Amino acid sequence: MRDPLQWYESHLTIGDYVELHEFVFHHVGADSSDRHDIYQLKMDEIRRIMDYKHNIRNMSVIAHVYHGKSTLTDSLVAAAGIIAQEVVGDVRMTDTRADEVERGMSKSTGISLLYKMSDASLKSYKGERNGNEYLINLIDSPGHVDFSSEVTAALCITDGALVVVDCVEGVCVQTETVLRQALGERIRPVLTVNKMDRCFLELQVDGEEAYHMFQSIIDKLNCIMATYEDNTHLGDVMVYPEKGTVAFSSGLHGWGFTLKSFAKMYHSKFGVSESKMLERLWGDNFFDPATKKWTTKNTGSTSCKRGFVQFCYEPIKQIINICVNDQKENLWPILRKLGVTMKPSDKDLRGKQLMKRVMQTWLPASTALLEMVILHLPSPSTAQRYRVDNLYEGPLDDAYANAIRNCDPEGPLMLYVSKMIPASDKGGFLAFGRVFSGKVSSRRKVRIMGPYYVPEGEKDLYVKSVQRVFIWMGMGKGKKQVAVEEGVTCGNIVALVGLDQCITKNATLTNEKEVRAHPIRSMKYSASPVIHVDVECKDKSDLPKLVEGLKRLSRSDPMVTCTTTDTCGKHTVSGAGEHYLEKCLKILQDEFMGGNEIIKSKFFVSFRETILERSSCTVTITPHNKLYMEVSPFEEGLSKAIDDGRIGPCTHSNILVDEFGWDKESASNICAFGPETTGPNLLVDMRPKYKTQDVVKNYMVACFQSAAKEGPLAGEPMRGVRFDVCLLDGRQLIPMTRRDLCDSLLNSSPRLIEPVYFVELQAPQKALGRIFHELYGRRGCILEEMQSQEGSPLYTIKANLPVIESIGFSETLRDATFGQVQCVQCVFDHWEMISSDPLEAGSLASKLVADIRVRKGLKKEIPDTFEDKV
Repeated sequence: MRDPLQWYESHLTIGDYVELHEFVFHHVGADSSDRHDIYQLKMDEIRRIMDYKHNIRNMSVIAHVYHGKSTLTDSLVAAAGIIAQEVVGDVRMTDTRADEVERGMSKSTGISLLYKMSDASLKSYKGERNGNEYLINLIDSPGHVDFSSEVTAALCITDGALVVVDCVEGVCVQTETVLRQALGERIRPVLTVNKMDRCFLELQVDGEEAYHMFQSIIDKLNCIMATYEDNTHLGDVMVYPEKGTVAFSSGLHGWGFTLKSFAKMYHSKFGVSESKMLERLWGDNFFDPATKKWTTKNTGSTSCKRGFVQFCYEPIKQIINICVNDQKENLWPILRKLGVTMKPSDKDLRGKQLMKRVMQTWLPASTALLEMVILHLPSPSTAQRYRVDNLYEGPLDDAYANAIRNCDPEGPLMLYVSKMIPASDKGGFLAFGRVFSGKVSSRRKVRIMGPYYVPEGEKDLYVKSVQRVFIWMGMGKGKKQVAVEEGVTCGNIVALVGLDQCITKNATLTNEKEVRAHPIRSMKYSASPVIHVDVECKDKSDLPKLVEGLKRLSRSDPMVTCTTTDTCGKHTVSGAGEHYLEKCLKILQDEFMGGNEIIKSKFFVSFRETILERSSCTVTITPHNKLYMEVSPFEEGLSKAIDDGRIGPCTHSNILVDEFGWDKESASNICAFGPETTGPNLLVDMRPKYKTQDVVKNYMVACFQSAAKEGPLAGEPMRGVRFDVCLLDGRQLIPMTRRDLCDSLLNSSPRLIEPVYFVELQAPQKALGRIFHELYGRRGCILEEMQSQEGSPLYTIKANLPVIESIGFSETLRDATFGQVQCVQCVFDHWEMISSDPLEAGSLASKLVADIRVRKGLKKEIPDTFEDKV
């Protein structure tokens, strides 16, 4: 008898591979090591396709939380034979931790899939290709807004995005957020309207109502894309069912379709081309069986129905109802007409299990989605032509930009590491990123340019050898990474071992001798770390483990920051939201500290300090010094312009004069932004030029940075304050200037500024009263209340909520509504001034300042003045 593995290796197609995979796992009972050995047999094919840049698709799956991304991704993974069709929707292959499965929220995970398309499906494809096999590098990104940084890390190394929208809940806040991020990175989107099973099993809506629900989702999504699209480079990015860029799916049950699926079934019956039939299955196209004619208006006849309803929706509804009601005698004749062949073992299934298997066999989600991805998302070769000027920081005509633009495998190596992933050995990290040009291979030295690297400088620059190169096959137990000894060429997504000592969060890699290369542009995150928690060891002897664990935590997540206060030794973890920090602390304790217990403080929020009025010139005089200082509040919108990067150390004069009314002299005399050299506060040197001394200015800037970092009210950073130095003369500058700055601020009607969330949640109408009560009780402001979409039983509430009031909000709301609100999405929206006076006893601002000062170990009362008595 022949060796089955030998026969497999030389003869099996992708489809045969899937069937063998299912047989081994479900009938023979192979363990995880066998699973890896079987997959390893296909690595030669995967490695071969990696060299065909036209046959690669790098894509992210993006959506609002709980819209079914990870469940839907199982169908795509099953098409590559990594999991069996029977377990689609249950495995959640791209989840990395048990708590992710439990809460239905996951971090981004990459996986490489090999897929073979039929010749018939590729008939209309006009792009370049090498054969019918395609490599899909897929990243399943998180939907919860707290993990927006993970979405950013995924988008910057992919070229296309599969947008998943729940057909009942519709387009939500995070849908818009991730779509805006994608278009900003010049990522081309396609759409799948997911959870279609809810229409048939839960809501039981009729076809016409369902059509309008789907049309509403597509219109809202296209409206968002019209707002943020980049026509110059991407062209038309809107999605249209009749053009094949919209799919309809049920991730839980593993079935889905595009209109092309049904156009193939019906076009010969009506004697028209597939493309013509495709157009008739969407929009105002109605068919009357009585007259056998198509019209653009409903004739009013009971038999006259919209093409989509009559030929797509109702046949699915009929089969689902037959399966659920166990009417098998009616099922088999229909399946024979459709050409659907069931396995003998499947015919014993009943109810929803039968329905799942029938629908998977008739309309496999993987076929519809992967064909849509391959036909309508760009290859690296195509995408890098228009993405290069968004990616590369250097001259767009140098050798490195040209290599990226042409996706040149023979050009210099340009690789961007978007995130660091903890290795399974609990020690090092793997650098996860995308090869944009050239080739990366094991035991090769690379030049590492970190996020703070400046061309022709030595800061944040390293040379290190890559130990090993991996293809990513998911994470977690039983999910493997496969080494590639020959190296990986441009257009592919890889994981590298051996660079974790040099890369903190992200970096650009090039060849060792490419000293003229500029880095790839660092990512811009849509979220901000506005919630914090202090941590300490329960057992003081575990302090070294805590310090090391915090370093590893900071490295493992693009957004989380871990800081230590020098004066008191406090360790603070900062993140984008409450749920985000809870997960970070769990990872810190369970994975990075070996289970050793930590003690955490209550969550707290960072505030900002500002002023309302312009101060008169204040004078500080000592035997050796004289200082005249004025402080004034910013003009409206100036702080945001600095936050958005429109105004910075290199670009400010013209915008300040034209938009904010500054005089040219003041605009040209800005000598510092602060805090941290980029913050929304300005130091303006208004002294006569003949008195300006570089040494004096350096001291003055250092004092300004100190004051901008810690304001006089509660030691919080300043925001929106202009500091004018009118006259400065003498010695002992640092202590005097610091005192004078703080005193000027206290005498200019100081105020506290708090961060504010934009909140979106969905709930049935009967829960709205309790939701409003909770929001108003936490100083919330209702912005909008509306039905999620036509036909949906849910209502969407949009509101603003102070971040400090959001702590515990989700749990309280879930209890108050008896579990009817499952997910509250809170996105940082803006900074808002608290109207009350912090110097007035008993005011809200006064209480907040007192709490902050106590937490920081300061005296509870604000000092009356910071001036020395002379």
